[in-house]
Parts: sequence; structure tokens; C-alpha cells
Amino acid sequence: MSSVEERTGTNAGHSATAGAGGGPPAVRRTNRAIVLLRNSWRQLTSMRTALILLFLLAVAAIPGSVLPQRNISPEKVNEYFTAHPDLAPVLDRLGGFSVFSSIWFSAIYLLLFTSLVGCIAPRMRDHVRTLRSVPPTGPKRLDRLPQHAVLTDLDEAGRQAVADAGGELPAIASMLRKRRWRVVVRGNTVAAEKGYVKESGNLLFHISMLAMLLGVAIGSWYGWHGNRLLVAGKDSSFCSTLDQFSETGLGPRVHATDLPRFCLELTDFKARFLPSGQPESFSASVLVDENGGAQRPADFSVNSPLRLHGASVYLLGHGYAPVIRYTDRNGKSQTLASPFLSNDGNLTSEGVATFPDVNLDPATGKRDPKLQVAFEGIYLPTAPEQPPFVRSQFPEERNPALMLIAYRGNLGMDAGLPGSVYSLNQKLISDGKLTQVGDAKLLRPNEKWTLDDGTTVEFLGTQQYITLSVRYAPASTLMLVSSATLLIGLMFSLFGRRRRVWFRVTPTDPDDGSTTGGSSLIEAGGLPRTDYAGFADEFNQLVAAVKRGAGGREGTE
Repeated sequence: MSSVEERTGTNAGHSATAGAGGGPPAVRRTNRAIVLLRNSWRQLTSMRTALILLFLLAVAAIPGSVLPQRNISPEKVNEYFTAHPDLAPVLDRLGGFSVFSSIWFSAIYLLLFTSLVGCIAPRMRDHVRTLRSVPPTGPKRLDRLPQHAVLTDLDEAGRQAVADAGGELPAIASMLRKRRWRVVVRGNTVAAEKGYVKESGNLLFHISMLAMLLGVAIGSWYGWHGNRLLVAGKDSSFCSTLDQFSETGLGPRVHATDLPRFCLELTDFKARFLPSGQPESFSASVLVDENGGAQRPADFSVNSPLRLHGASVYLLGHGYAPVIRYTDRNGKSQTLASPFLSNDGNLTSEGVATFPDVNLDPATGKRDPKLQVAFEGIYLPTAPEQPPFVRSQFPEERNPALMLIAYRGNLGMDAGLPGSVYSLNQKLISDGKLTQVGDAKLLRPNEKWTLDDGTTVEFLGTQQYITLSVRYAPASTLMLVSSATLLIGLMFSLFGRRRRVWFRVTPTDPDDGSTTGGSSLIEAGGLPRTDYAGFADEFNQLVAAVKRGAGGREGTE
């Protein structure tokens, strides 16, 4: 009976051993699933795959820059749906409006993360082993190296340096060490190597990239953001509860109760413009109340956010909110400050002011849906002197004017249908549920307009508003440090050049085996490990330094 000893081969899918009775070798079949997993892992952790995944990640991020994203600007996403009713639903199903949280982007991200870990780990191990090793022994024939030189005699300075160092070998080794070469002396040969910083830079670059990916993941899991339009005035202040934000995005690990507690009140806003109308500076003044404490004043601007405990408040933009007072048929007045959204650089702004709770029945106190009132308008901070009054001439309020169109009817609020607070539902107008009252009217500040039913609307002026983005990015420091170290590693990787040189000292007197003086033959050879156009000049400088006994700190990494 024969016995078979099974062994696992490293480069083949089977192994064979001869039987004890001299029979044919037995063949062992390797599990194909294991082979497939091993080969897939090797392919995934190759540098080529990592570069391909990095390129795919950059390409995948392009739609996030071209298309509006829901977590940043949901209003522009809605505008895109309106402008492209056929294309937008297709892009939405593909994750085009939430690129960075889509499944396909996350898949590329995770594969790149895994590939980088698999690439870095073995390279780090090999690099540490290389740093702990000494330069290798030189070849027997140095004349076969790309750079080669023979010194038959030293000048007076060189002979003096040899005498001071106690021989040619110590003198050469001392000169190389002063030039930051790693040196080892073996027998009659000095071996030196330089340029380890190149691989160190490569590893630093990849580790920094890995740290950046980790920072992005941490920020995605534990970070959150919220947008808010804040009108000046105590009545318009807001607190950091989820329902008071216009739009929010919470990470998977963040709950609404985890948001920091604070309240903001806009007290003042200052904007300066160049004569061309281009913005020069924006700054906002607010009252801050954190965790129910005493209010404190704070100022912040576009490039200097407001730092709070657990959040940062960024100033994104500003605009004007016309203050409109409407007096109904019963003589009751309501005043409303309605933010108008700007549509050009001169802050020509459009918006609506709705009054659903006017013209109540005096007997029952109920409102008649058919007597609700809304005003659609254009606000001009600097209106032209002559019509048409459609565009502002300057973003600052120099000649303010408000063009209003009045509507009366059912605003559709009782039906519970969602709608924009910045525009009227045009379907209500086309269906006749909202009808226009008279012609458009241009109002200056403190001017009054009497409608056909005796009700009046008065333009009292404006209040300024700002748009805020409140964000918490827990890994921002990690991202900053990673970005800086990534650039440093890239510079080391690009400018580092690994190279080796050998100096062999042979006594010219065959009866004298000493290399501590006298007449000796010094042979030098050099080998660049990477493409290095300046290696020939550096090698010649080393040879010249040996000849004259120089020991200055010359050369580069």
C-alpha cells in the first residue's frame, strides 16, 4: 500500500509525491474558490489597480461638481427638474443628485481604501527592512557600472586628508558620511547608498491619501449640516432644532438629539461693493445663545466662519426681505417680511408675500379661501429712473423700488399640497383659483396701494437677510494634516533619487597589503536606482572630492 503526503504548491494548482512503493505520484486538486480569492486579492492590491480606482473616483466625482446636489442646494435640484423634466428622473435614479452618497461611488471608495491598505502594508514592511539594512556589497568589476572612474594619485590635500583619517578607506567613508550617504566598509571597499527619502515619500503620500479617505468616511458617518435663511430682527431668530433648518443632512451615526443647542439672531449686516457692483466684503453681526446661557455678540464673514461648540456657521450670501403691510376689508393689518431671492449680481430679487388669514368673517372668525391674498413682486435695490423696471442697476439700496402684482383667491394651503415659499403655484393661476387684481404697481418705500375692494398694501422698506450653512466636520483636522503631509510626501517622491556608489582601494605595491597610506589605486563606480539625469555630475563631484580630500556637505537627497 502506498502512502501520499499532500503538500501545497506555491506556483501550481497541484502537488505530487511519489508513493512509498515507487508508484506514480498522487495529484492533489486545489480548491478553485481559494485560488480565485487569492488571485483576486493580488489583483486588487496591486498598484495598477489602485491607480485605476483613483482615476475612477476622480471621474465619478465629476457629476457631483456638474449637477446640483440635494445636500447642498435642494432648490437648484428642483429647478433642474423643472428645466429638464425628462432627463432629471433618470439622473435621480442613477444617484446624480446625491453622488457622494450613492452606492456606486461608495463602492469605488471602499475598493480604493482596501487596495491602498493592501499596497501599503507590504511596501512598508519592505521599506523598514531596507532602512535597517546596510548598503550592498559592490560588484567585482566596477568598470561595468554606468559610472566608473580610476584615481591613480591624490593631490597634496587628498594625501593630507588620508593621513589625518588613518587611511584611504576611513577618509573616503568620512567624506561620504558628511554628504549624508549611508556608508559601510567591507574589506578594501567602501559601499554607500543615498535617496531612501524617495520611497519614504511614496509611502507618506499613500498613507496620507489613506488618512484622507478615512477622514472623509468619518465626516460622512458623524458629520452633519443644515442650511437656513435668517432675516434680521428678534422675531426671526432661529435655534438649532431640526425643524427650523431649511434643509438638513445628518450622517448615519448622528441623531437629531445630537445637534448642539444654540440660537442665533441677526442684528446687523454690512456689505461693501466696488463701483462696478462686484462684492468687496460681507460681514454679519449676530447674538449667540449657546446651551441656554447669556447672549453674546459675535461677528463673522465669508472667509471667517462663526465657531460654536460642536458646529461652525458659514456665511454663504445675503439679500433683501421687503416688509409689506396689508390691511383687509375689516381694517385689520398684517405685516410680513418676505425674503426675495436674487437672480443677478445686482441683487434684482423675486419673491412672494402671502396673506392666507385675512378678510376673516367678522361673525364666525373663519376665513374665506376665495378671499386670500398674495403679492408677487420684483425688488430693485437701485431702480432705474425710467421704465422698464425689471433690473436693478446696483446691488446697494440707492433707489429702492418694489414692483407688485396682486392676486386674490384660494392659495391652496388648506389642501396640504407642498409648494415653494418663494413663488406662487402657477397651476392655481391657470385653473382660475387665483386671479390677478388690476395691473402691476411700482411702490417706493412708505408708499401705499389701494386695491379694487378698498384693501390696501403698503411697502414699509426692507430688512436684510443672510443665508447660513451650519456644519460639523469631525475629521477636518485630520483632513488638513493629511493634505499637508500628502504634498510633502509627493515632493519627496518626485525629487528623491536613490543611488549607490562604491570605492575600492587596491595597493599598487603587491607586497604591501595595507591601505593606510602610501601609493594605492582607487577605483570608483556608481549606479542610479532610478532615472537621474544629474547622477553623472554628482559622481564626478564625489571622485573629485576624494582626490582633493574634501569633506563638505554637498550634494542633494
